[in-house]
Amino acid sequence: MSSTPTGAQPVPEIPDEPEAASSTPPSEPCAHRGRLGRWALLLAGAVLVVDQLTKWWALTALTEGVRVPLLGDLLGLTLVFNPGAALSIMANGYTWVLTIVVVAVVVVIFRAMRRLGSVGWTVALGLLLGGALGNLVDRLLREPGFARGEVVDMIAYADFFVGNVADIAIVVAAGLIVVLSFRGVGIDGSREARDAA
Repeated sequence: MSSTPTGAQPVPEIPDEPEAASSTPPSEPCAHRGRLGRWALLLAGAVLVVDQLTKWWALTALTEGVRVPLLGDLLGLTLVFNPGAALSIMANGYTWVLTIVVVAVVVVIFRAMRRLGSVGWTVALGLLLGGALGNLVDRLLREPGFARGEVVDMIAYADFFVGNVADIAIVVAAGLIVVLSFRGVGIDGSREARDAA
């Protein structure tokens, strides 16, 4: 049992809780963004896997130029090798330029994902990244050569265009981005935070 000298007042201990509490809030947004970034990567990975599996199926089950109707003339399956942009928009002779553009888009998406604070933007960027990577894999690895590969398309929408799963993901992501931007929701979720307050 410790003794205190006569007339001396014991020195009160200063609790450490305030310092711990003050250091916790700044780390929470970083942890939240990290979780959203991982979810976006998982979604992108899922889109990439489904896209490549459906392309593999199309290459083994469909015949180039032969249409298999699903909903009459509105929707069908037909194998197309697309050297142009998304949705069979042709740009023959410029495949390598499109490859460079897609690589740049992927880099921008990765940089933007570090600021994620919105679930809506997480879904949008995950879909966009997965779709971009799905078609980029084709351009890098398929014939006729590296960075000039043709994208495998198989979903025929009437007589308008032929696309694939990656294209669907890109279109849905674009729609989400338009809605989020119209509502004023920032990629860091700032608008959602204000509304909650």
